[in-house]
Amino acid sequence: MKHSGNFGKPKRYGMVIDLDKCTGCGACMVACMAENNVPFKEDESKKLDSISWLQVYRLTNGKPYPDAEVCYLPRPCQHCAGKHEGHSPCVSVCPATATDYDQQTGIVSQIYTRCFGCRYCMGACPYHARHFNWWDPVWPKGMEKYLNPDVSARMRGIVEKCNFCFQRYQKATEKAHAEGRRDLEENEYQTACTQACPAGAIIFGDLNNPKHAVHQIAKPNLKKGGQPQNPKAFRLLEELETNTKVYYLSSKQWVQDAIHKPHLLDQKEAHH
Repeated sequence: MKHSGNFGKPKRYGMVIDLDKCTGCGACMVACMAENNVPFKEDESKKLDSISWLQVYRLTNGKPYPDAEVCYLPRPCQHCAGKHEGHSPCVSVCPATATDYDQQTGIVSQIYTRCFGCRYCMGACPYHARHFNWWDPVWPKGMEKYLNPDVSARMRGIVEKCNFCFQRYQKATEKAHAEGRRDLEENEYQTACTQACPAGAIIFGDLNNPKHAVHQIAKPNLKKGGQPQNPKAFRLLEELETNTKVYYLSSKQWVQDAIHKPHLLDQKEAHH
């Protein structure tokens, strides 16, 4: 993944995920794997060494029928900025500078050819959003024809994660440059999971741009570490001051309590 260079005003790309709309269908996970050449095994039942850049978790309010409620929570990389912009936990510990914070886009990158697999970044990430390649990918015969040519396949021994489909940003900026433009329209750069969501639960855009839907919905106060002004919006582990760029929406109080007070939650498990 290359850095974007200087292209117009600095962006802060991020997401708003509406948990009240998410049905837990997993289309976002499939789209992510297909777009980014995420490898898979013949037997995916062993989850300790499987790779999924985007995972969907199932939350319940712990009450019996008819009061039982379920909520699904998609969790991509949160693209932390840190208390001081650019000091995300994973970037701060990487000895090989294989992961970096792009000041132009706000995206936390992963440069695979620099990574030597120390996994410090995995230990530093509070969201468990990074995965280690324990094996070289083996694609079923004929499937290599369906791999995305814009994304390199990763070898064993390195760490990978969600990068907000950065290759799409590169293609969009190249097109804009060719047309003599310095800024992108909102619909020119969208992640695969955003486009695949049938419920429209995932919204992607520039949090710095008041015209973009993510800014209008989350209403981030950039002077106060991006704290959302929308009362229905929240971020994961905000007490860590990681200043993430993924905002969640829910009108249900038990969902917000489950996020901010996990000890009150009776059940929390991965949904695949």
